[in-house]
Amino acid sequence: MPGVRQVEVIAHRGASGYLPEHTLEAKAMAYAMGADYLEQDLVLTKDDIPIVLHDIHLDTISDVAQKFPKRKREDGRYYAIDFTLPEIKQLNASERFNHKTGKAVFENRFPAHQGSFRIPTLAEELELIQGLNISTGKSVGIYPELKQPEFHHSEQKDISKIVLNVLQEFNYTGQNDLCYLQCFDEKETKRLREEFKTELKTIQLLSDADWMSQSDLQEERNQRLQEIATYADGIGPSVNSVFRQAPRSDLPIATELTVDAHRHNLLIHPWTYRVDSLPKLFSSFEALHQATVLAGIDAIFSDFPDQSVELLTKLSESV
Repeated sequence: MPGVRQVEVIAHRGASGYLPEHTLEAKAMAYAMGADYLEQDLVLTKDDIPIVLHDIHLDTISDVAQKFPKRKREDGRYYAIDFTLPEIKQLNASERFNHKTGKAVFENRFPAHQGSFRIPTLAEELELIQGLNISTGKSVGIYPELKQPEFHHSEQKDISKIVLNVLQEFNYTGQNDLCYLQCFDEKETKRLREEFKTELKTIQLLSDADWMSQSDLQEERNQRLQEIATYADGIGPSVNSVFRQAPRSDLPIATELTVDAHRHNLLIHPWTYRVDSLPKLFSSFEALHQATVLAGIDAIFSDFPDQSVELLTKLSESV
């Protein structure tokens, strides 16, 4: 249908190509850029509050080492789970950096160690998104991820139960709600359906593996996808698993993963689309999006949601 964008855009950690990841500022910017969903990576504090943070560690996105130098563990790292929310709120959040060198991970993004940003709670972010939905009349969804549930279990904390309770407080409970709940841990994703009986849409995140991309492993791929389809609504593979070099063509084409996933009624939401870190097969951000539309992919995680929205809209109109 001309004029209708076929592929949805998930703002990966917000507009993280422009502002420090997972800050409310990055989420507000992504919202204004037209993203369909905003992602929330979640970990727990010492006092059982879900906060929006990509890692269980604080020392790659904050000044925790300066403010609380004696609170590191034996491995030299600072864990969010060792800090209460009032302590977390004392930290300045930053563009991501190497915790050993202090050097920014992405050199040409927002300068590391600058600005005045905070680490938000899940509740704070949901209040922001729902408030913007009311004031703008839009319907932008959320995309929470349960980070390292096994680690939380080892610390006697049930991150799934706590997060589901917060989502319920904000009326995210059903299949038709604008919410995808994702996790890399297959046992935990199954648990969401089998133990908690959640009706929310769930996504099984996947790390690169041969069965996803190699054409001679179709039987194994279909077995895995068939199993995933018993407890999840879709998969979130690495973008590297989704494309392969095409013979006699400069534009890479889809691997069998997308077709096989759709055969099992699974959505496919690959990660991560970055202008400043393109997959090795692609020469431009536009070519990556062109291949995405041709592949029939359902949604993408993008650090640059404005550019992804613009490219996907333009490409959809030309199909």
